[in-house]
Amino acid sequence: MSALRLAYNTLSPEAYKGLIDCKNALDKSGLGKELVELVYLRVSQINGCAFCLDMHANSLRNAGLSNKKIDTLAGWQVSHHFSVQERAVLAWTEAVVNIVESGTPDNLFDELKRHFSDVQISDLTIAIGLMSAFNRIAIALRQ
Repeated sequence: MSALRLAYNTLSPEAYKGLIDCKNALDKSGLGKELVELVYLRVSQINGCAFCLDMHANSLRNAGLSNKKIDTLAGWQVSHHFSVQERAVLAWTEAVVNIVESGTPDNLFDELKRHFSDVQISDLTIAIGLMSAFNRIAIALRQ
């Protein structure tokens, strides 16, 4: 990737701090840091953000998540490494990231409701949106 185009974290410090504050709040959510990081990694795979791919894969490895699970994340639909709850989260993640095509169908939302509270679903959806924002900023301004 090319050199950083703009130092957005110092040029827009208040806005950047808001993103970081949101990330810190989500790290403490009832979803658990590992699941949130898994979502961040999947969002970054879909959006093609190399910086975030490296960061979140390393974070998951450092937290003790197996390499097999990390390595098969892009093919989670056919991998036996993911639980029913993780599959619901990953399906929702893909729908939200690809919202123009998916429209977030009711059956995906209903599956989430079977496993997660309203607060957790809200936090999950915000986490997906946050990582999408981070990806777009990092890609556009060459993190």
